[in-house]
Amino acid sequence: MAQAARQHHGPLALISTAINSDGKAHPVENSLAAATVILGAIAVISSAFHGLHLLSSWTGLVGILTGAWGQFISATTGERFLLIIGMGAAAVGFFIGMAHGGLFGGVVG
Repeated sequence: MAQAARQHHGPLALISTAINSDGKAHPVENSLAAATVILGAIAVISSAFHGLHLLSSWTGLVGILTGAWGQFISATTGERFLLIIGMGAAAVGFFIGMAHGGLFGGVVG
């Protein structure tokens, strides 16, 4: 007796299908992509506030490094797409944070 394949519906299933387009699960690569997008969002949002330059510059720097490593080990185009979006946002937040005071501005020196 053949078992019917379970089909998942909803937005998470759509995202999982888009990211894992080869049909295999990539938990490390997907985690790096999600972390890069979250770090990029935090960096770019916090860069709008002059007093949060430490947060925006550090999260931007970590987001750039996380995204670069994710690009190095990524397996699908969907992962690479999210990594590029996240790295772009992290870079914008990093550079604006650097312009507002930098990684150690006001704390050291």
